[in-house]
Amino acid sequence: MSDIPSDSRDSGRIIVGVDGSEHSKEALREGARLAEALGAPLEAIACWQDPAAYGASYGYIPDLDPEAFRAESRRMLATTLEEVFGRHRPANLSTRLLHGRPAELLVEESRSARLMVVGRRGAGGVLGMILGSVSSALVSHAHCPVLVVRR
Repeated sequence: MSDIPSDSRDSGRIIVGVDGSEHSKEALREGARLAEALGAPLEAIACWQDPAAYGASYGYIPDLDPEAFRAESRRMLATTLEEVFGRHRPANLSTRLLHGRPAELLVEESRSARLMVVGRRGAGGVLGMILGSVSSALVSHAHCPVLVVRR
């Protein structure tokens, strides 16, 4: 028996949060496996932030170009997909690049998802030692089931 709610069993996408790490590559592999098994669409989402968001407590750093951050995120997503799937990408795969804080954006995206899949990075804080800030936010606040994949 599946833990996925019955009202979303025949519709809804499986979303994988991608950040280029080995953990997110494993999450992408697992998300693709589950999407194929369930006959669900698969969406790989990468998020990027303005450089000012990184230095908010230090003030804005004017020589960092937000467009360069967007372009680098786009390259990271393409490289990750190439490393995971090569030329044999799943037919049901789509991708998106979102602007903003990954935890907040993925929680919002979970409203229309069947399942959210992320890697476990384990960065920051006590809970971060177990999960990671994005995965712990999703486990706590997502609107769909969440699968946290360990490498």
